[in-house]
Amino acid sequence: MDRTGIIVVSVCVALLMFWFYEQTKFERQRLAYQAQHPTTNVVSAAQNPTAASTPVTTSPARTPTPGYTFDTNAPERLLVLTNGRARYTFTSRGGGLKRVDLLDYPEKISARWKQSTTSTNAVAALNNGAAVPILAVLGDTNLVGDGNFILTQTAGGVRAEKLLPDGLSVTKEFQFSSNYLINATVSLKNVSAQTLALPAQEWVIGTSAPMDVDDSYFGMYGGMSWFDGAKTLPVRLSYFNPSTTFLVFFSRIPKTEYNEGSNNVVWAAAENQFFTVLAMPKQPATHIYARPVTLPAFPEQLPGMPSPTGLQSALVYPAQTLSANSDIVRQVVLYTGPKEYRTLADIGAEFQNHADNVMGFYGFFGFCAKPLLLAMNWLHDVTRLGYGLVIVLFTILLRGAFWPLMAASTRSMKRMQALAPQVAALKEKYKDDQQKFVQKQMELWKQHKVNPMSGCLPLIIQMPVFIGFFTMLRSAIELRGAHFLWVADLSKTDTLFMIHGLTFIPFISTPQGLPFNLLPLMMGGAMLWQSHLTPPSPGMDPTQAKLMRYMPLIFLVFLYNYSGGLALYMTVSTLLGVLQTKVTKNLKDPAAPSGPATNPALSPQKAKGR
Repeated sequence: MDRTGIIVVSVCVALLMFWFYEQTKFERQRLAYQAQHPTTNVVSAAQNPTAASTPVTTSPARTPTPGYTFDTNAPERLLVLTNGRARYTFTSRGGGLKRVDLLDYPEKISARWKQSTTSTNAVAALNNGAAVPILAVLGDTNLVGDGNFILTQTAGGVRAEKLLPDGLSVTKEFQFSSNYLINATVSLKNVSAQTLALPAQEWVIGTSAPMDVDDSYFGMYGGMSWFDGAKTLPVRLSYFNPSTTFLVFFSRIPKTEYNEGSNNVVWAAAENQFFTVLAMPKQPATHIYARPVTLPAFPEQLPGMPSPTGLQSALVYPAQTLSANSDIVRQVVLYTGPKEYRTLADIGAEFQNHADNVMGFYGFFGFCAKPLLLAMNWLHDVTRLGYGLVIVLFTILLRGAFWPLMAASTRSMKRMQALAPQVAALKEKYKDDQQKFVQKQMELWKQHKVNPMSGCLPLIIQMPVFIGFFTMLRSAIELRGAHFLWVADLSKTDTLFMIHGLTFIPFISTPQGLPFNLLPLMMGGAMLWQSHLTPPSPGMDPTQAKLMRYMPLIFLVFLYNYSGGLALYMTVSTLLGVLQTKVTKNLKDPAAPSGPATNPALSPQKAKGR
């Protein structure tokens, strides 16, 4: 590469680093905006039928609508039922599921430098801290009234009932099933002798919420997703970002709501990184609606940090009329549990709706991630090893599978280096005819079995595996709480301690300070070692070669605060790459040229005499 190429690469790297810096600044602006403008539950899609085209402005000083206020004069009644794997808390305020506690999944704080402020018996909870329960039916006053229901325990479930003054009876039946499933039936019946105008309804799926303050700050996975029968559409909190300098290069108007769909909402999910509330209506819903909401602060949250933000999602059904003594009955199957692939795949197969797409395993990345997750779990089941050792073993097997390709690439590079003097002679001979030089160079490489793409080919083939591993590891709930050596939780960073006060370093600092993450540092060191062992391509400019040697430092910055599982994979993979490089270098290549004399017709001496 010439000097111009080096300048172009340097500018690209600088722009990329500037992009990440602006991302960090933008996130701080978002957090500051949330602290000054708390989001409130004051807007209902059911109350605003034009919400899809007209943005709704929220204001903390605005009086909440009756659809979101419950009559606090009536005491809240809670009905708690347990089926061994989950604890379901139903509330009379809204007549829905206030909270779901998953008894098999502890609520962990992974960092060893932190002192846990949660109970040792605390478990992961869905819809925790949300103001509105799951399957609350919202709309105007005629639909909601005072918001209080009568709860009754039934055989295998719960019934919530409410009779409104105009004669509209709202009845919800919840029946528990297996695999974290709940069969819900909602009946809207006109028990009066007159025709009723049934307003549009918003059936709340739930509110996605971070599990702890780390998820709140680093959370890139929480939000909502829905399936339209053909593709899965994710909606993240960044969609509602109030900054007008989004990503620097793509400014846009801030969004206050999401309202999409056209009678094609097959399912919708309120989710965080590892858990989800998935609503599957028997008949597709008309629209899907979502809005950001402010949640209660975490106990370990630092003073001055804004409260965490969740995303409240709902199915929307249109307004219609109900004749006397007629009713509308709709059925929804709820999944309230972990984003565990095998369970979700079984549900997707049962309902023929690709429910496993809530894992994020769709598109090209999902194509690579899904088999890697299945292979990792199979290896874990067979060996009974911890997931840390499974990742190490899996990485060794993957490296072994790529060994022939890497060995062939290294041999081809060695041949190319040995032919460098002859290529230089050709370049001098045909310096006035570039096309002829390229032709002769390709003939020389072909004669000595040199593939000019051999250096890039292994990287190109391994890139989908890396992307798939990256996607898989950040979604695999199996890694949540999995220990390995000093790593307390392979789904999060392996922070050993925090250097307080260093909150200003771009990309890697946090509001608590600068984390000391050992695995990413080991990964960066291994990458530097490998880059110094790999010889530069023949003819490469020395400045460019030096730049390429220190390129791993950029990877270190980008991956510093990602999960320990990913850092472990990258570290082991790089160390194995170093081993492969050393072994392959010492192997004799019988097809390698012995020097310039190997091809006397193209040797520098003969080229000079011509």
